[in-house]
Amino acid sequence: MAAVAEAPLFTEAEKVAKLQAAVAGLSQISENEKSGFISLVSRYLSGEAQQIEWSKIQTPTEEVVVPYESLAPPPEELGSTRKLLDKLAVLKLNGGLGTTMGCTGPKSVIEVRNGLTFLDLIVIQIESLNTKYGCNVPLLLMNSFNTHEDTQKIVEKYSNSNIEIHTFNQSQYPRLVVEDFTPLPSKGQTGKDGWYPPGHGDVFPSLLNSGKLDALISQGKEYIFVANSDNLGAIVDLKILNHLVHNQNEYCMEVTPKTLADVKGGTLISYEGRVQLLEIAQVPNEHVNEFKSIEKFKIFNTNNLWVNLRAIKRLVEADALKMEIIPNPKEVDGVKVLQLETAAGAAIRFFDNAIGINVPRSRFLPVKATSDLLLVQSDLYTLVNGFVIRNKARTSPANPSVDLGPEFKKVGDFLSRFKSIPSIIELDSLKVSGDVWFGVDIILKGKVIIRAKPGQKLEVPDGVSLENKEVNAHDDI
Repeated sequence: MAAVAEAPLFTEAEKVAKLQAAVAGLSQISENEKSGFISLVSRYLSGEAQQIEWSKIQTPTEEVVVPYESLAPPPEELGSTRKLLDKLAVLKLNGGLGTTMGCTGPKSVIEVRNGLTFLDLIVIQIESLNTKYGCNVPLLLMNSFNTHEDTQKIVEKYSNSNIEIHTFNQSQYPRLVVEDFTPLPSKGQTGKDGWYPPGHGDVFPSLLNSGKLDALISQGKEYIFVANSDNLGAIVDLKILNHLVHNQNEYCMEVTPKTLADVKGGTLISYEGRVQLLEIAQVPNEHVNEFKSIEKFKIFNTNNLWVNLRAIKRLVEADALKMEIIPNPKEVDGVKVLQLETAAGAAIRFFDNAIGINVPRSRFLPVKATSDLLLVQSDLYTLVNGFVIRNKARTSPANPSVDLGPEFKKVGDFLSRFKSIPSIIELDSLKVSGDVWFGVDIILKGKVIIRAKPGQKLEVPDGVSLENKEVNAHDDI
């Protein structure tokens, strides 16, 4: 009996052609989005992922990663500062939802301190610059389809502020069904679950496609400062802007020294004569421990990026920004899907005269979880004109390590379990697990561990001071 011939697998070209036909029928997205998506998938299928040759990696010199302390002071004269700031626009990546912290809507509307949200603080900061120097630094918010509607409503409250706010959406791409390489929305998944925003590397084409890039250039803007909306340390820095304008750097990535908490963060390397980002996903298995070591790779990417607008236009129009593709597998209603994403930091190698600047840790203060919220709401920081300033009474340059159990994961639960935030100026580490509740005026110092026994409620009473203590029951306090 003759063997049954197996159906031949689709060639790469056939897969792309089939996908192109399916994507053409998706009316929810623009032609730009369709062609951007097809181009990304084609690159992924051709397996053009650049393999890093470990032996070619060099540690960047101080010409390439410039120490912040070596930057020249910015001009002191008001008119010169205004001229400098008028070359700048600020862009915050605002596509993320607050779901991991138990909040609905954009993450940037979580209250950080004194009843003010991330977005409030950003607006206050830029507004105070515009008022102080008589300049016009606009704020751009790059939303995703997940955050767009909510953000449009929220920015209305700033209509009387001394700041121009522009919003635009990053691309919306269809999730790919792994089994047959078709777009999920073509299979009847018409809701939001059928789509994804393709990472912040998409900021560059989206700026151009939205018309915002040309508008900024026509206003005489030269640089855009891009940062995550949840990084409270990412404030406009005149020294950095002044350096870039003087040295005609097309791209600058702020990096900062690694601590043990940052071992997975991407780092800058010199590779074949250019500066580039090395992410943990690109590292061969046998070198992962070396990558994580603080000795060889001493710095990591904060995702505070300063980029020349004309350079973005030139490179996007030439379709030259071919950043490493990050495949992100997911599952939607039991169907295995793939999201292909890119990161903005990986674009550094395509820009001319690109540099890193090794900045103080204070410029990296992200709030990813309620443990970070504890730090920024405590006496470790104060709020001045929208700027979160670290308390000088804290002598250690590192922040305390804070590990809160799942009971504290959601912002609402976190706020109800702390009547007020304890004083942590002299705290080294805090670990809390179980059903723990905190009173007011509590002081924590050194190494503190508080564990409630299963099924038992543990209340830390008002006015208590705990230093280098392990608490498992009320009697231990």
